[in-house]
Amino acid sequence: MDLTPLYTSLVSFWYLIPLFITLGIIRTPWFKGFIGEVIVNFAAKLFLDKKQYHLIKNVTLPTEDGTTQIDQIIVSQYGVFVIETKNMKGWIFGQANQPYWTQQIFKHKSKFQNPLRQNYKHVKTLETVLDIDPSHIHSLVVFVGDSTFKTNMPENVTYAGGYIRYIKSREEQVLSEAQVRLVTHQIEKGRFTPSIKTHLKHAKHVQKIVEKKAADPRCPKCSSPMILRKARKGQDIGKQFWGCSQFPKCRGISQKVS
Repeated sequence: MDLTPLYTSLVSFWYLIPLFITLGIIRTPWFKGFIGEVIVNFAAKLFLDKKQYHLIKNVTLPTEDGTTQIDQIIVSQYGVFVIETKNMKGWIFGQANQPYWTQQIFKHKSKFQNPLRQNYKHVKTLETVLDIDPSHIHSLVVFVGDSTFKTNMPENVTYAGGYIRYIKSREEQVLSEAQVRLVTHQIEKGRFTPSIKTHLKHAKHVQKIVEKKAADPRCPKCSSPMILRKARKGQDIGKQFWGCSQFPKCRGISQKVS
């Protein structure tokens, strides 16, 4: 029996395995985040004078409940810029005070955490590490990819091309050269050593947070946390139900409990 055709087919198939693996990796959120960080890092190195602006990447800091990971920190005499990178496409809707923003791709809509709130924790954690005025630490959210803002965004939420302009718009020197060196040293000293082990530990912490949020009831209208309430009038008076925490701005109601 001639097995040559079968052998040839198997050899051809094995050549495709690396391609399938590569395609699978490219579609993961991790890879999209990685590419977004690479773009932001490249722009910083290309357009910011490294003698004035010191880029620190992938900073994992300890917190009371685990760890927090900052995509990029840029230290300069004009302040410390804490950067959260989002590699997304489609239309982006959101307001500064909303807990969740919306991504729309054609007719499909999905919610994601307000990146300003996400970066707020990064900023507050960094404040505990540094011996500088908190007003000198600036939160900056950078969107990369084929995305379009469909609502007015704060000035510190920008595209990749705009974040350099935002940083350079700060022209007042608020830190001395000695303070810049000290801040850089404090960040390097306070961070976990960059490694696969550090990344996996942080990923595990994030997974626990995601699981906890998934277990908590969310408003079907705005995705805000729900609060257990009791009906005060009507035919269901006295019965408990889940109501939106943003009431009366949002009147979303989830499944009743008695």
